[in-house]
Amino acid sequence: MMNKRRFATHFIAATCLTLSASAFAGGDHAHDHGAGTQAAEETAIGKPGRASRVTRTIKVSMSDKMRFEPASIQVKQGETVRFVVRNAGQIKHEMNLGTEKELLEHLEVMKKFPNMEHDEPNKVTIAPGQQGEIVWQFTKAGTVNFACLVPGHYEAGMKGKVQVSKK
Repeated sequence: MMNKRRFATHFIAATCLTLSASAFAGGDHAHDHGAGTQAAEETAIGKPGRASRVTRTIKVSMSDKMRFEPASIQVKQGETVRFVVRNAGQIKHEMNLGTEKELLEHLEVMKKFPNMEHDEPNKVTIAPGQQGEIVWQFTKAGTVNFACLVPGHYEAGMKGKVQVSKK
C-alpha cells in the first residue's frame, strides 16, 4: 500500500513539474508552427518558431559518445532556426532547449521517469537512427543551453550552448 502511495505522489509531482515546464516552454504544442494564428508565449529562452519564418536550418547529430555535434551554435537575436536533429547512435537520445536551471530540474524528473516522452516545442526525443526537429525563435540575446536528459547522458557531458548575439 505504501509503495502505491509513494508512486502516486511521485507521479503527481512529476506531472506537475512537466506541466509547469511545458508552460515555460511555450504552452500548448497543438498549434501549427507554420501557419497558426495562436501567439506563442515567450520564455526565458525565446519561443516556439513558425516554420514559415525559419531563416536557417542547423543540423545537429547526437552520438553514443554522449556528445552533440556541434556542441556550440551561434545565432542572432530574432532568428528562427530549424534544428534537424539526428540520432547517430544505437540508444535513445533527446535534445532539450532551456535555461540551465530548467534543464537540471527536468533532469531530476527524468531520473524518476526515464522513459518519459516529450511533446513540448523545445524538446525532441529520437530513437536510434532516426531524426526529428525543433523550430525555435531566439528572441533574447544571451546563452541558451541544450542537453540530452536521458539519465546518465547529461552527467556524461551530453550538453551544449546556443550563443544568441544582439541584432
